Amino acid sequence: MTCGIDMSTPFDDDEQERPVPNRRLVRERAMQALYAYEIGHNVGGESIDFLASRLVYPEFRGNSELLEFAEKLMLRVFNNCDECDTIIKSLAENWDFHRIAPIDKVLLRIGITEMLFFPEIPTKVTINEAIEIAKRYSTDKSGLFLNGVLDAALAKLKNEGRLNKSGRGLIGD
Repeated sequence: MTCGIDMSTPFDDDEQERPVPNRRLVRERAMQALYAYEIGHNVGGESIDFLASRLVYPEFRGNSELLEFAEKLMLRVFNNCDECDTIIKSLAENWDFHRIAPIDKVLLRIGITEMLFFPEIPTKVTINEAIEIAKRYSTDKSGLFLNGVLDAALAKLKNEGRLNKSGRGLIGD
């Protein structure tokens, strides 16, 4: 029994088209490593350094710009997790923080980290990337949820004077 899988053609990983390395792929790999850490760190899972070195960095070794972005993103999200969580908790008023899907929580952390610590990335890009990644990896309603929380985070950070963005297209009015 083949369970609906065509076994006449062997599956070969090398024949699969590899995604073109770009910043979205960096964000996806970072999300995957941070998700693995989120799920496993309380039960003896791997360290974030191990996960990053296995899941994120190898794919970008041939591209110094993307590798640098991957390293900065992983480090900044991890080191600022508590600050991001405080912002998320203050904005997701109708949600129990512990009931937010782990992937959505990680994507919110990535988005808020980009807003706070990546002055060169336009906020519209940050929000759009989080939504697009959520469409691929999370629930049907995650995109709307992320959009709402990240829009609110943008407004909050602007009002508090914490948004370090300047230049055309970087603030996203």
